[in-house]
Amino acid sequence: MQEPNLQYLTVGGPAAKTGAPRRMAYWDWACTSGQTDHIVVCVHGLSRQGRDFDTLARTLSERARVIAVDVAGRGESDWLADPMAYQLPNYATDLAALLMHLRAQAPSAAIDWVGTSMGGLIGMAIAAQPALAPRRLVLNDVGPVVQWEALQRIAQYLGLNPSFESEQAAIDYLASISTGFGPHTPEQWRALSAPLLRERDGRWWLHYDPAIALPVKALVSMDDQAAAKQTARDGEAMLWQLYDAITARTLLLRGQQSDLLSEATAEAMGRRGPKARCVVFAGVGHAPTLVADDQVHAIRDFLWSD
Repeated sequence: MQEPNLQYLTVGGPAAKTGAPRRMAYWDWACTSGQTDHIVVCVHGLSRQGRDFDTLARTLSERARVIAVDVAGRGESDWLADPMAYQLPNYATDLAALLMHLRAQAPSAAIDWVGTSMGGLIGMAIAAQPALAPRRLVLNDVGPVVQWEALQRIAQYLGLNPSFESEQAAIDYLASISTGFGPHTPEQWRALSAPLLRERDGRWWLHYDPAIALPVKALVSMDDQAAAKQTARDGEAMLWQLYDAITARTLLLRGQQSDLLSEATAEAMGRRGPKARCVVFAGVGHAPTLVADDQVHAIRDFLWSD
């Protein structure tokens, strides 16, 4: 079975808001047919990492090179010195550096973007910039409006930094806080969970910086909840501006039971900006894991179509 190569790109530095130079990791899946004219960049959700895309990458790598990123503070990427720097503009700056690196390697290649949740928001920021914009954009269960209740739910478990007596106990925990992913086999839960875990001193730990939670918790725990919701609305206005500036052909995926991307927002995304075509998956909330055949095929058919 094909496996990716782990690569690193140096990002940050004196001019960056994220401090000293550091390493951003990405998993590089070579195209099995030898084609060099198509690259698909995949970016994960808030507390996840690049190996989430293994199933999708094995399919897409039949025709494209697939790059699955570990965003700062996750997976094999370095952690940030300032926890409050774990925010969308800084992530977008890192990914812009990666896109420029990929374009330097293959100037004539078409580059597409697949982003789940946070990875979709980063993709919107990238796609709104003509010099960086991908050819095609897949937004997985995310849009300019992030439901307040979903933020509160995520804040309840994000950054808790639990440890477990066994790998299976850790996998069971991750499954328990990921019911929105929909039904999966035990093997699928293991494949999705094992890359998130590290053993240390006889215990199993989640392998991300717990401080990634601080910006989210700072927002939802503000004493003045009216001011917090206004801050969120201001952020939504900015995201709508980005979305409306996108010209790339766009596919929107939505879990039918999603508490983060509402049906109303998905419908608005079909009318505005790039007028995304929406595919809805029954029995799934936030967010489709892109493991099931129908989810993989929806992306494959979109990216491979004329």
